[in-house]
Amino acid sequence: MFTANTLYMHTRYSLVLATRNSGKVKEMRSLLNQLPLTLHAVSDFPDAPLVEEDAPTLKGNAHKKAEALFIHTGFAALADDTGLEVEALDGQPGVHSARFASPDATDGDNRRHLLAQLDGHGNRAARFRTVIAFVEQEGTHYFEGVCEGHILDAERGDGGFGYDALFQPVGYDCTFAELSREEKNAISHRGRAVRAFVAFLQRRYAR
Repeated sequence: MFTANTLYMHTRYSLVLATRNSGKVKEMRSLLNQLPLTLHAVSDFPDAPLVEEDAPTLKGNAHKKAEALFIHTGFAALADDTGLEVEALDGQPGVHSARFASPDATDGDNRRHLLAQLDGHGNRAARFRTVIAFVEQEGTHYFEGVCEGHILDAERGDGGFGYDALFQPVGYDCTFAELSREEKNAISHRGRAVRAFVAFLQRRYAR
């Protein structure tokens, strides 16, 4: 826990969330609400640069996004890149998860394309992987979270975003899209990565 002797005793720490995905913004705000942070989204900076996510790894894309926002705003920046890794597809879509069906694909397009790619496959094992990059004046730090599960034959649930309606985490009989935000955050890849980031800040500033 933060104490009266921490950095946050006299000022709130400003942090920019380097994403234009409204679903991610909501999740991240929920996950970080325990910290005395002033959170900004990219939408708070209309002239913020668009970052091409062309790195070959999740870590690379996360770093590109966070670094660009840090340079542009002067605030510490937090970015994540998340990929769905499906065993039967040799780890695809992975880093290309947001553009699996096409460069301009919607979430629905990507889910339909995934189901088509898995048609006839018996192995439906998959995992979500999130890598977070935190860029600040002192340097860059990385945090990772993984959630194991499998892909269903059809969508279930209307919550969440991305592939949530197809992903059933291990130990559950419902999809991410059927869980409440609190339930999902407790077990999700992004929740685990963010908790690692929170623990990092707590270790740094707790006295």
